[in-house]
Amino acid sequence: MLSWVDCLSLCELTADEVRAIAEHEHIPEIAAMELGNWLIVTPDGRQMVKRMILDDLENATARGNHAHAARLKMAMQHFCRTHPENPDRVA
Repeated sequence: MLSWVDCLSLCELTADEVRAIAEHEHIPEIAAMELGNWLIVTPDGRQMVKRMILDDLENATARGNHAHAARLKMAMQHFCRTHPENPDRVA
């Protein structure tokens, strides 16, 4: 049986990125791993994941949950660094 950590190691997302997807979609983290891993290889999926993280960040900020907002901001920065918008485009 695969554990949560095993599944995360097979996924191209961090734990915080997975948690942001789960929070946004109101689904278990294991389902968010699968959804996120699928989205990052679809044409518009990377933008969708960014939007999910940004929505969560805006909600955390609006609620005054600054610690959670800071984690989400770091998750967004990491996601943008590791999953560029157009990975096949030559600069």
